[in-house]
Amino acid sequence: MDVYQMLALIALGYVLKRLIKDERPFYWLNLFSTRILLTLFVFGNVASKDLGYLLSIKLVFIYVLLIIALSLGLSYLYTRYFVKDEDWRGALMILSTYPNTAAMGFPIASLFLDDITPAILYSTTNSLIVLPLVTFIAAHYSSGKASIKDSLVKALKFPPTAANLLALFIVLTRVKLPSWLLEPARSIGWWSIPLLLVYFGSIINLREFRLRHLAEVGLFRSVIPFLFVLLTLRGAGDIYYAVLVEASMPPAIMANVVLAHYKLKAEEGIGVTVVLTLITLLFFMAIKALGA
Repeated sequence: MDVYQMLALIALGYVLKRLIKDERPFYWLNLFSTRILLTLFVFGNVASKDLGYLLSIKLVFIYVLLIIALSLGLSYLYTRYFVKDEDWRGALMILSTYPNTAAMGFPIASLFLDDITPAILYSTTNSLIVLPLVTFIAAHYSSGKASIKDSLVKALKFPPTAANLLALFIVLTRVKLPSWLLEPARSIGWWSIPLLLVYFGSIINLREFRLRHLAEVGLFRSVIPFLFVLLTLRGAGDIYYAVLVEASMPPAIMANVVLAHYKLKAEEGIGVTVVLTLITLLFFMAIKALGA
């Protein structure tokens, strides 16, 4: 899939939403693409690898932890000294820590990689850590309460995450699945990528938008992680491109769901997420066009 097709699919989703004016078809589109197709895609990609391959990309797992610590730590220090609005403090840390490594990360990674398994493993590892983490941040800055058990169970109940863990277990136990099972899973599951782009176009919303908030989230969520990976990992082959893309992604839609649940500047968060997503997409499209 090239960059123009990606933009066309986002535009298609935006237009369809304005024409249909009904949330239900897009709700089912998201459910089908993430719960079924993406699950197949993740399982087929990861289960087709061997233990030696996983050991060769151990840097991916290290960088997940480094990027989370970097984004969360710096955004916390910034909010402590420069942000007076208590609600936006929590919202900024959540938006800075929870990247959209799947719906946007996978399509953008596919611009640079034929095999996006490193990106898939980055995404799954990241999701397992940040979901309970940002839930606790939201609880701290609101009147709600969060349970680590409930957050962990919710993460594990997400089918792509469960599929990834199952596939990792298969690889670690050196079980070899037949190609007649894995190849259809990968080829059918690949359709999750264009469908997720259509879905993203359908949720574009700019009712609330603050330029300062965009600059703050963009700095901690995308700019600093991008520069960190660029300066420390360049030359690491496919791992470099996978980590560079995933570490620099804009906030996830799920981050805004958490903000809405805890009443922490959700509308401002959605506006920032939409604009930063488009900027990030155009940025990586430009890198690809320049032949990086």
